[in-house]
Amino acid sequence: MRALLDELVTAHRPPFGIAIASLDGTVVSAGDAETPFPIQSISKLFSLALALGNDPGQELWERVLREPSGTRFNSLVQLEAEAGIPRNPFINAGALVVTDFLHERVGNASEAVLGFLRARSGSEAVMVDDDAAAAELSASSRNRALANFLADFGNLRNPVEAVLEHYVRHCSITMSCRELARAGLFLADAGADVLSAADAKRINSIMLTCGMYDAAGEFAYRVGLPGKSGVGGGILAIVPGRCTVCVWSPGLDAKGNSIAGTAALADLTARTGWSIF
Repeated sequence: MRALLDELVTAHRPPFGIAIASLDGTVVSAGDAETPFPIQSISKLFSLALALGNDPGQELWERVLREPSGTRFNSLVQLEAEAGIPRNPFINAGALVVTDFLHERVGNASEAVLGFLRARSGSEAVMVDDDAAAAELSASSRNRALANFLADFGNLRNPVEAVLEHYVRHCSITMSCRELARAGLFLADAGADVLSAADAKRINSIMLTCGMYDAAGEFAYRVGLPGKSGVGGGILAIVPGRCTVCVWSPGLDAKGNSIAGTAALADLTARTGWSIF
């Protein structure tokens, strides 16, 4: 496996990192797999997992749907037209609702996500980039508009500014490929000790249909795995029952997904047969 990862690294210009974490605890990596990067929207995956873990009554699904959006991840039009119920938890409006829900349940949403990622990755080096969070919060006009729409429709329970701050902070967490691959391993392991097998299946299914912004269909076609991307250049992919794969390369396509990361994952699944199809 290490030889294959070295080939994938050689095929792409740096910076490029890749790590595979297996259910037996081994992690194999190559390239810039130890370099921290902002996980951005990949954090939405972990806030969702925490929210579901604190939602025995499945109340969250009354406030956010599970359908592909068909529009950009920060669309205002769709949210207004659909009475403040976001299409899925991975577009910005949906992630704001998840953050609001989690904040209501645990008292501090961003610290809960940070603590969870540190525990699951086994690394205290996982941190929030405070400068990046402050800069992103000051430039959050569209997300603030989304949050105000949600509040107007009664789909936020906490103050808009508090929800925005916690959302921006968990998006500003920095991690390496190795750390992210380890942190997401519970989704390859039927929820492990984090979630029920049913909730892990549900998250994986939403990742497959909604996890790559509005290019989820193309990713499923090329790669064939549940995946979640972030505009920091990372992609976390799940191979159920086997492993997780995290790739990082900051060059993005028009949809906001890593160009080299997607290509490497497509090559990896073609050569290993790890596609779920």
